[in-house]
Amino acid sequence: MGTVNDDCPLCYGRGIIIIDHDRAAPCKCMLHRKSQAKFKSSKMSREMLSFNFNQFVSHYYSKNLRDPINGKSYYDNAAAAFVAAQKFVRDIQEDPNSDGIVLTGPVGSGKTFLACAIANALLENGQEVLFVVVPDLLDRIRATYDNNHRYTEQDLMDTAREVGVLILDDLGAHNYNDWARNKLYSIVNYRLNNRLPTVITSNLDLAELEEYLGERTTSRIIQMCKVYRLLVENDIRIVKRQQNESPR
Repeated sequence: MGTVNDDCPLCYGRGIIIIDHDRAAPCKCMLHRKSQAKFKSSKMSREMLSFNFNQFVSHYYSKNLRDPINGKSYYDNAAAAFVAAQKFVRDIQEDPNSDGIVLTGPVGSGKTFLACAIANALLENGQEVLFVVVPDLLDRIRATYDNNHRYTEQDLMDTAREVGVLILDDLGAHNYNDWARNKLYSIVNYRLNNRLPTVITSNLDLAELEEYLGERTTSRIIQMCKVYRLLVENDIRIVKRQQNESPR
């Protein structure tokens, strides 16, 4: 993977540049495969950049507790999501217009972990990927309204709409006004119409997502993505912290 330079005059730390206003491509600053790619807008920590499928631990998911929606155990749900995430990476190699994935579930259920593992695997394979945290993306779009900003709203919107694989992390229960809903709709609708794969994580189920984003955006997400649920009895991050702090 490459390294994104926040001071790069071409991408300004985004890792992506716009070519001829109709397509996006990785910036030269991230093409050195021996270093790690880090998109400024993603808020991916150093730890996240190391996440991979081999680190996925299934024992955090109960074999006894069951999903009230589909009746499957938490363990079976997680196994299905894990297999789907790996398959998504393989499918992109063969078909850049493959279906996307939505990972839903409570905080600490492993959604972002799997999204990061997908991003890192795709980048290792030389794929064009943009990983963004949704609230950060909206904040950065708003920031472009400052006349002194070094890139425009159109730059960011085009990048999110047109990048080969877009990962939208934390499309959750935020205060979405009409402006934010319209921006997200524009991105999702463009990607649906152009069959561009998208990975989405959310702490909301589909009914709740519709309440926050509206029917037209949610219906398009359902059209373009397969949905998987990750459920846990306890926040995995808290469990890990407690395990690390326990006397040995």
